[in-house]
Amino acid sequence: MSVKLHSRIEEVERVNEVDFIVRVRVQPENGKANERVRELLAAFFKVPKMNVEIISGHKSKKKIVRVA
Repeated sequence: MSVKLHSRIEEVERVNEVDFIVRVRVQPENGKANERVRELLAAFFKVPKMNVEIISGHKSKKKIVRVA
């Protein structure tokens, strides 16, 4: 999964079966962007935010995420 920061539109775009692009507006400060990524993915997959976990890439634009 790839994260695009400072986007005008917040959205989740499915690239293929396993790859997504998540666009967020927020700054990558104090984990705010990661939390917004989790919120957007939870809405996209229609699961609670607590079921979306960032496995790796907490400080990177490339992340591995688990959705339960």
